[in-house]
Amino acid sequence: MLTKVLPLSAAGENNPLMPHLSEVIFGFVFLILLTILARKFVVPRFEKAYADRTQAIEGGMEAAKQAQTEAKAALDKYNAQLAEARQEAAKIREDAREQGALIIAELREQANTEAERIVTHARTQIEAERAQAVASLRSEVGTMATTLAGRIVGESLEDEARQRRTVERFLADLEASESARQAVGTDG
Repeated sequence: MLTKVLPLSAAGENNPLMPHLSEVIFGFVFLILLTILARKFVVPRFEKAYADRTQAIEGGMEAAKQAQTEAKAALDKYNAQLAEARQEAAKIREDAREQGALIIAELREQANTEAERIVTHARTQIEAERAQAVASLRSEVGTMATTLAGRIVGESLEDEARQRRTVERFLADLEASESARQAVGTDG
């Protein structure tokens, strides 16, 4: 069962494992043409697709960097505006405090002025009422004094001029004795 394997070329027969020379040449030419066509049409498309993809990626990265830069600038601007707003709010609060203090001082001054005016008016009114009371008391004291003096003297002091002179003399003596008592009271 062993058969002897002989090379076919020696026997003159075609070896099925060995291709014909024309097939080898045809295959080689076809391979070269395929390589040329691939280089001319396929490779540029692949390179173009690769370049487009690379450019898109790099463009996206650039856009991301630019967006990040813009976002950082916007954040810095926002922080600056926020700081400025805080300073302005602090200034407004300080101004409000100062205005409040000025208003309070002005109101106190107005209240003091009004109080002084009221006190002055009250003193004037008291003085007027005192003068009126003194005049009324003088009149009553004069009438009582003339009646009393008339009873003591035993004659009527109905004469108005005499009555006035007597009352004036009595009140002058009364005021002199009052002044003397006050002078002695302040010295001692």
